[in-house]
Order: sequence, then structure tokens, then C-alpha cells
Amino acid sequence: MSANPELKFESRDEFQRRKIAEKVIKLLKSEISVSPMVIDGTWGLGKTEFCHKLIDLMQEEDCHELIYIDAFKADHANEPLLTVLAEVVKSLPDDNQRNNLIQKALPALRYSLKAGAKAVVSHLLKQDVADVVEGFEQEVQQVTDKAIDTSVESLLKDHVDAEKNLEALRKSLATVTADKPLVIFIDELDRCRPDFAVLMLETIKHTFDVEGVQFVLVTNTEQLKASINHCYGPTIDAQRYLDKFLKFSFTLPSTIRNYNYETRLASAQHYINQILHSPILKDSGLERDSYLALMERIIEVNKISLREVETFVRHLEIYQMLSDEDPLGNKVWSYKLLRLLGISLYCFNPELAKETVGNKLDAKRLGEFLLLQGELPALDQNGHYPEYADIILFALSKECKFNVDFYNSSNSELETKWQSLAEQIFEDRYWISKGERLKVVIEAVISLGLTESR
Repeated sequence: MSANPELKFESRDEFQRRKIAEKVIKLLKSEISVSPMVIDGTWGLGKTEFCHKLIDLMQEEDCHELIYIDAFKADHANEPLLTVLAEVVKSLPDDNQRNNLIQKALPALRYSLKAGAKAVVSHLLKQDVADVVEGFEQEVQQVTDKAIDTSVESLLKDHVDAEKNLEALRKSLATVTADKPLVIFIDELDRCRPDFAVLMLETIKHTFDVEGVQFVLVTNTEQLKASINHCYGPTIDAQRYLDKFLKFSFTLPSTIRNYNYETRLASAQHYINQILHSPILKDSGLERDSYLALMERIIEVNKISLREVETFVRHLEIYQMLSDEDPLGNKVWSYKLLRLLGISLYCFNPELAKETVGNKLDAKRLGEFLLLQGELPALDQNGHYPEYADIILFALSKECKFNVDFYNSSNSELETKWQSLAEQIFEDRYWISKGERLKVVIEAVISLGLTESR
């Protein structure tokens, strides 16, 4: 099998997923029919890494023969049955077993490969080949094109024997998996062409419904449903269609619990880990205090994935390296906060970043990025500061091109307090005067574009 041997829970388990993997193994070893099982999750949630770690954990127990297939790499072949069977044959240690399985698979493969032309046949016969029965054979014979006539006739003959051939293949598979059950992991199905993804599902159901063979699909179910609707039209109930194929599904959690039993987004924890392990940023302090609070807000509001976090941290490193100074290690934290915001815009909302540089920034749209909806929240009576994201947004809104007064309050006293708070933070102590705050954000965006600051 071809899973990544370097990915182990022993190496790191910052998202606390080993216990989930142990439960998956328990289900796969049980008498309950859970195959096909789906490991669901959005793009960039770490599904593939979890799959590799799960496989590594299962290898330790040595109870199953394990096969890993990257469906996205295989969909160019346009034949799921051939893809899966090839991996099964490779996994067999005995030459006789391999040869026997190949011989049993050939008739089924022959029919499957020829059925790839059924769209053409369907057009000629005005119906799906799968529905063609013996009574239509005479109509097929009347087609004038000899090449098409020969292909269709051959396909119909194969169709008659298809179930017999598939049953022989299933019996052969059951024989080779009798001593050691087989678990096949199909990854990246959601990245495949819709027709290939749907055909893979149908192949698993119709060909591999065999005792001793289990499937685990690692995918984004929402994308899979979109593929179904693409193939069969928007009127089909994609969820009900999936329910015919899938036995059990669970979603990888996007949150974890820290030592104080507080819940934190896995992406926010990943941000912390990435900063601490970066040779360029590990001493910047960006993983704590006000910087972490700002990034947690941005990550939550914009639903930033683990993969997107990695992209963001890489951009932080690039920004730091491009400067002759130490812009992200600078002790003036208000500058660092504004730079973090600028780099976040560059990574997560390029359109808004362009508006910022072009002096066309809309305070309302910036508020949507940071989740502050117009009316200023009341300040804590005990004098505690509101969240830094809110203070930053209030201060920057006054320098925007559009909706400058969007973040006002009907309470003039509250408005005055917010203004005083912004001045205290950005002017009195940290030397960023009004009219200059947005320039710090713009400088970060321009720098990442590899151009000179204005």
C-alpha cells in the first residue's frame, strides 16, 4: 500500500484525533456492516493526514490487508474498477492468487471498459444500454455503420453474462480475503471529475459487495453530492442517492479542547503550532495575546481551513523575509496587529486587499471580514477593552473610502468613548496617528505583491 509512512499519531496529534482513529478501527473489526464508511470534512481539514495516520495505526495491529488509493491521481484512467482491482492484485503475496484473480476479473473488466461507450449507444437506441434487453437485438442489427453494429452486438452479449462474470469475481475476492480481510481507503474522491466520482461509488456498490472487503471513503460529502447532481441533474435528491451506497459516515471535528477544557478551533490551534515551529516566526509572539485573538476572529468568521492556515503562515514568513527590518517581531503591537490584518486580507480576501490598496475600501465590507455589524457594541462598565478586532475596525473605518460612518452609534457618549479608546491605543502610546493606520495595512499588502510601498 502507498500511504505515507512518516505520518503517525506518535509524531504529532495536535488535533486530538487518535481516539477517533481507534474508534474507526473498532468499527471496522466489528460484526456491524459499516462499509462503505465515509470520513467527511471540508477542504483543508486534514482528512488525508488523518487517513494516513489511521492506516499506520491499523498496520500495528496487522488484522487487515490495507490499500490506499488516491482517486484524484487515478481519474484520468476513467475506469474505477480497473483502478481498484489493480491495487488489490498488487497487494496479494501469492502468484497463484494474483493470476486467478486476474483471470476472474478479465470478463468483468471487458464489459466495464466497453460500457464506457454506452453514451453513444444510448443516443442511437434512445435509451440506456443498461436497460437494453434481448428484444432490441434486432433493432441494433439494422444500424448501417458496421463498426458501431459490431461494438453494440458485442456489448449486448457481454451484458447477458455480466452478472455471472461479476459473481465469479466476487467469489474470487472472497477467497483471497478469507484469511485476512481487506480494507480499501479511497481518498480525494471529492476532487475527481463528477462522472468518475459517481462511477466509483457505483463500482463499489455493484462489484465489491463482498464479505471480507471494506471501503473507507475520505471525501467532502457536500462536494460528492454536487457531483451527483452534475451527473444526474439538479432534481435528483443527492442525499438519498448517497444513502443507497453509504453505511456509516462521520465528520472530522473542526474543534479541539485545551487543558482547561475550553474549545478552540482546530485551525486556530494549527496557527499556533505553525508559528511556534517556524524558524522565522517562532520568536515573534504572534501565537499569543492580541495577535492570537485577532487571528482567531478572522479564522472563525472566514471559516479558514488547516491548509489555508499553512498558506497564511507561509505568507507571514515571506513578508518577514522581504523586509530589511523586523516588521513582525517589532514590539509595537498595534503595528503588528495592522500588518496581520493586511496579510490576512492578501491571503483570504484578495478582492478586498485590492480595494484597500486602490483607496476604495468599504468599511461595511471590511466589517464583514471581521464580523462587526454596524452598531458599536457597548463597552464593559468595568473598563475592560472590547476585542481588538472591533477596535481596529472602528479606527480603520474612519479612513475608508465608502461607508465611513457605518460604525457609529446612536449613543453619542458611546461614540466618544470608542473614539477615545482608538486614540489611546493607536496614538498616545504607539505613535500611529489618525490617517496613518490604513497605510500600515496597505504597506503589508503591497509588500506581498513584491512592489515598493508608496
